Amino acid sequence: MAASPSHPDAPRRSAWAVWRELLRLTGRVLALALQPDSYRGPRWPVVARHLVHAALPALWWYTVLSALAGQVLIRIVVVTAQGYGLSQYAVEMVVRVLVLELLPLAAALFVLLRVMMAHAAELRRAWRQDRWAALVAAGGNPWRDRVLPVALGGAFATVLLTVVSSVVACVLAYLNLYGFSPWALAVYTRAVGHIFDPVVSLIFALKTLGFALAVALVPLSAMFDERRPSDVRALVRTASVLLAVELLALVGNYW
Repeated sequence: MAASPSHPDAPRRSAWAVWRELLRLTGRVLALALQPDSYRGPRWPVVARHLVHAALPALWWYTVLSALAGQVLIRIVVVTAQGYGLSQYAVEMVVRVLVLELLPLAAALFVLLRVMMAHAAELRRAWRQDRWAALVAAGGNPWRDRVLPVALGGAFATVLLTVVSSVVACVLAYLNLYGFSPWALAVYTRAVGHIFDPVVSLIFALKTLGFALAVALVPLSAMFDERRPSDVRALVRTASVLLAVELLALVGNYW
């Protein structure tokens, strides 16, 4: 006998089913993303439009907001380090705390809340109203034509905002430490390069990619939820994956 919605085992099975469908969705989207046919003919303008609409409208003001927040944190770190006579460690503290940890997570949360939740709700409505069946009957591929462009847009926006805000933070750190003098540029780039050794650079790239995939795919798994759909539930799942990626990155960097 099937479990009723009030059965204590029903939510557990439904939750496991959603995570299982998330793994299937991830594999399917990654397979489509690696196929050249996904970008040929009329599909490329659709993908390009999602890439632009996901990242470009918020790029400038997200950069301004991240620069203002970064300036406050950088100034606090620099003044505190100078007060304790630890100015030589200010660069490492700023880069490790702000660039390696905070900015990628902030970019992922920003794209999740601003871009992906709205697209996930739209795809969920299409899934539940059987509009996918109509698209299949017309000869289309909903996964390639609907899901893939949305996922690529979310992933691209996360990576782009992370890179731009990280570069701005490094520039602000230099200006706070050395002003507009170019004579300390060699010392500063050497210090930053010492932090971004091959291992740290690889972990940073993998973490950014993991955040991008989590933001792009986990909210979309809500359309497979057999229970009443909830944006809060999708946010919790995405936050759980982001936390897991962050913990793995911390283990790789500091252990």
